[in-house]
Amino acid sequence: MNPAATPARYEVRHETVYSYSDAVPVCHNEIHLVPRDLPHQRLLSNLLVIDPEPAVLSSRLDSFGNRVGTFAIEAGHRRLVVTSTSVVEVDPARDWRTWEPLPWETLRDRLLRDTDPATLVARQFACESPLVPTSPRLASWAGESFTPSRPWHEALIELTSRIHREFAYDPTATTTSTPVEEVFSLKRGVCQDFAHLQIACLRSLGLAARYVSGYISNERPPGAGGAAGMVGADASHAWLACWGGSEGWLDVDPTNDCTAGSLHVTIGWGRDYADVAPVKGVCIGGGTHGMDVAVHVARIA
Repeated sequence: MNPAATPARYEVRHETVYSYSDAVPVCHNEIHLVPRDLPHQRLLSNLLVIDPEPAVLSSRLDSFGNRVGTFAIEAGHRRLVVTSTSVVEVDPARDWRTWEPLPWETLRDRLLRDTDPATLVARQFACESPLVPTSPRLASWAGESFTPSRPWHEALIELTSRIHREFAYDPTATTTSTPVEEVFSLKRGVCQDFAHLQIACLRSLGLAARYVSGYISNERPPGAGGAAGMVGADASHAWLACWGGSEGWLDVDPTNDCTAGSLHVTIGWGRDYADVAPVKGVCIGGGTHGMDVAVHVARIA
């Protein structure tokens, strides 16, 4: 069997620790920590451990089909630990060159014209969202790749490479609230910033693009040179997917200049980071607080 065609199996452990200077009597939280079941990805198991034990714990599917957990703790605590451990199997990505080479303008026009269910679902990802505005400036910059009548996937891959080449990965340059236009001016940021930027570029051209949250293995993709691992490993990772018409969504990772395949574990997707934040919530009291996150992705037999 071709090793590149063999599914990869991983154990993913994501631990979030909140520490408070004063006791927190009550908190309510929402989590996106369970990988999705997809045609190319299979969730084999998941164990969620919350300490202190919540008084209320529930799970549901959101409007995007992501698994969302909610919980409430109603006892005083100075430390909250949320640990999710999953075993997941992921297939290699399909070669992007085999996708239908439609001119990108054709996809743009379909989003405006067609009313079939798949296109209507995709249309919501062509609109601005709270963290991803559109702008003529970004449309002009993206237009250097999306030249007239160029196949959409060729232009998408080139834009992905340009972001990887022209923007520096710098965890100190931005925060989760740094605007896209500021990232574009700084030419630096992290995976979330690069995903938001590329989504903004695509939406500014009238194309549909969604934000994808997950994890990445610290390995090199098949055929890649060099000894360094993937950027963004050992943390939550982010990339994006662009709608390609009847064939679905093509996932690309500008942080690592690649398509997303067997090295990427998908948790969920939305319009931007706010729709799929790993852990978020509100609490009463607590004084000052700190947060530590540890992620470990290990390939298993």
